[in-house]
Amino acid sequence: MKTLRNLLAAWGLLMIAYCVVLTHAEPNSDAESLQKTSEAIRTAFAQGDVGTIMAYHHPDVMKALSFHKYLAGRDAVAEDLRRTLQQFKLEFQENRVESLLIQGDTAIEQTVFAIKSTPKSGGESFLFRGRTQVVYVRYKQSPTGWASIREIIQPATD
Repeated sequence: MKTLRNLLAAWGLLMIAYCVVLTHAEPNSDAESLQKTSEAIRTAFAQGDVGTIMAYHHPDVMKALSFHKYLAGRDAVAEDLRRTLQQFKLEFQENRVESLLIQGDTAIEQTVFAIKSTPKSGGESFLFRGRTQVVYVRYKQSPTGWASIREIIQPATD
């Protein structure tokens, strides 16, 4: 009886380990493509290039940039971005991926970020920190094959 219980426990642990590996396995090429997507978006932010930023966004993108700011669709996101980039130069100072889960044609990335915002009309720069969760989907029209379709930003409170 004790041997059977130990075998069942070992089998259970083996199955849990298999499921964890299967769930968190990410093909290198997918992870690399997602990293290139993120790098391209951050570079385009620093250059104020709305067109390039939007090339990595799905037409049905939805973004919750704060509790009171929810944008639906690529046009709404692009317009908001244009207004922001007319007022500020934005440069990512930190972009630390905490987790990345790739499941088929969907990837979920959770990242801690810091963006240096410099007013174009003069004034001191400030740092906007937070955490974001971005959902990417495979999208053939994106230069890397991945496009943001959902994003939620949680501003830092410290």
